Amino acid sequence: MSRGTLYDKVWDRHKVTTLPNGQDQLFVGLHLIHEVTSPQAFGMLRERDIEVARPDLTHATVDHIVPTDDQSRPLGDDAAEEMMAELEANVREAGIQFDDPTTGNQGIVHVIGPEQGITQPGTTIVCGDSHTSTHGAFGALAFGIGTSQIRDVLATQTVAMEKKQVRKIEVTGELGEGVGAKDVVLTIIRELGTDGGVGYVYEYAGEAIESLGMEGRMSICNMSIEGGARAGYVNPDETTYEWLRDTDEFRDDPEKFERLKPYWESIASDADAEYDDVVTIDGSAIEPVVTWGTTPGQGIGITEPIPDPESLPADKVETARRAQEHMRVSPGETMEGYDVDVAFLGSCTNARLADLRDAAEVVEGREVHDSVRAMVVPGSQRVKAAAEAEGLDEVFREAGFDWRGAGCSMCLGMNADQLEGDEACASSSNRNFVGRQGSKDGRTVLMSPKMVAAAAVTGEVTDVRELPKREVEA
Repeated sequence: MSRGTLYDKVWDRHKVTTLPNGQDQLFVGLHLIHEVTSPQAFGMLRERDIEVARPDLTHATVDHIVPTDDQSRPLGDDAAEEMMAELEANVREAGIQFDDPTTGNQGIVHVIGPEQGITQPGTTIVCGDSHTSTHGAFGALAFGIGTSQIRDVLATQTVAMEKKQVRKIEVTGELGEGVGAKDVVLTIIRELGTDGGVGYVYEYAGEAIESLGMEGRMSICNMSIEGGARAGYVNPDETTYEWLRDTDEFRDDPEKFERLKPYWESIASDADAEYDDVVTIDGSAIEPVVTWGTTPGQGIGITEPIPDPESLPADKVETARRAQEHMRVSPGETMEGYDVDVAFLGSCTNARLADLRDAAEVVEGREVHDSVRAMVVPGSQRVKAAAEAEGLDEVFREAGFDWRGAGCSMCLGMNADQLEGDEACASSSNRNFVGRQGSKDGRTVLMSPKMVAAAAVTGEVTDVRELPKREVEA
């Protein structure tokens, strides 16, 4: 088993005891909740007359069902209004801080934690959402949990888990032009498989990872789950500390920052740490990546041919055949030139300020193609406000994008933002499963924000590196 890794250190520091079933009981440093997975858990507590153990370590927001156009109450969708009202009642009764849409702090749960500074290195974080792994970008152990576990955490501030093995993924070299974090993680999932991480947590390292900003690291950790891993993390460094220094938690309390920093530094993996497995990927060889199928592992570089199902391992042949039929693609073709009907910039993977800046850089001076409906959904109200302060909203609006409010939106189609019929979507989200974006016939092509922007203005999957350079006015 691993030794001396961040995972081992943080796990051991939060371990309360080993349970009779062999699982470890871990103290939870931060419990994030939202409207979809928490109502049943609160109901279970109410049935047993149990109060929330640590409301001060619990933080709530609304993201999955909240509309991104009109958020006035009551919400237009009765089910959404019911979930919103239930969450409001639960957090009010328990005394939990709630970032509702009237606060200016509402947003996707995996965006608001990092931007407010409540996501910190060396802690344990749980949430009833699989993409909680996002917070591992800060050197936290962050896990998605189910409803019964949400109940347990609310009641005891602890959770029972089995310790996993640790795989170190080193991405070496320098990323090329037009290549970013999304391309890196899609490459990792493609090479290791959507089930390659089962039984592991991933530690991301190497020059290409270290050179990324926090937004890029979050994108990579976010999709650890798509690779089958229980969690993913990056060791904290100066990039991490600079981000945290400017958050709500520490901006006006530099003494608190300096008091915690030695702990953050101490939990990084030792130079001689032992891993259960090590994988090395050449980052300089990665090009913009898009998916051709219906799982995040079915991806290729933009210039590569779609594989023949018969060339794949036997257990993947039938899945590939069905995926190619659904997506209407053929072996030997590339994805370049694949027609799209929708361009979606958003999700907990790619809806932060840096992501919007990347896309706006491509969009500026261009127009959305006549055949495409395009939308930008910022990851939080703060991201939206910051983008508007920079004028990014005007760049998108002038190009023909719909500029929306914060929420999960078309990533999973739990509100009105959905694909219609067999529309094909260029999406910066994390999953391309059949029906994921609201239509069983819809087709989703995962890609980076820059690539979504390129598809929006050309009407087809396009290598962003090949877009004509625009002349910049002096």
